[in-house]
Amino acid sequence: MAKWQIDVAHSTVGFAVKHMVFTTVRGSFKEFSGVIDFDVNNKAASSVDVTIQTASIDTRVADRDAHLRSADFFNVEKYPAMTFKSTHVELQGDNVAKVTGDLTIAGVTKPVTLDVTYLGENVNPWGKKVIGFEASTQINREDFGLTWNQVLETGGFLVSKEVKIELEIQATPVEETEKAQAG
Repeated sequence: MAKWQIDVAHSTVGFAVKHMVFTTVRGSFKEFSGVIDFDVNNKAASSVDVTIQTASIDTRVADRDAHLRSADFFNVEKYPAMTFKSTHVELQGDNVAKVTGDLTIAGVTKPVTLDVTYLGENVNPWGKKVIGFEASTQINREDFGLTWNQVLETGGFLVSKEVKIELEIQATPVEETEKAQAG
């Protein structure tokens, strides 16, 4: 089993949520790290462990980002990180899997299943191997205690409960020297 480090410079941890019933607001987290244990010949034995810094949220609107960092949502002072740790991989085809794991947001842990596609392996211009994945899921933010909302005068809510999570991941091998130092 090979160990791969998520390459933050070439990866995206994004989300999309409906605002005022009909508009989609997209955002991402700029600071995250993670390790993927992956063997192309034994994909079902794979695992992933990711940590996302909640204060790094970016929706391109400073006031909205500040509100999302507040106790109304992520409460970043109390919960500076959210995590995902896989617990099971179920292959759906050669390069497609359902990856189930424990997602922790604001101190609440719930099982979540990601639809994951392995995009392949390549060598970057500097001679380093890289692998790529796409993953997505949908969660109900209220399941994690993120319940702030406002009722709209015309009906509905300001922010939908459903949040689409969209990941684009590129990873590089963990160097042998890093493994030796950690052990």
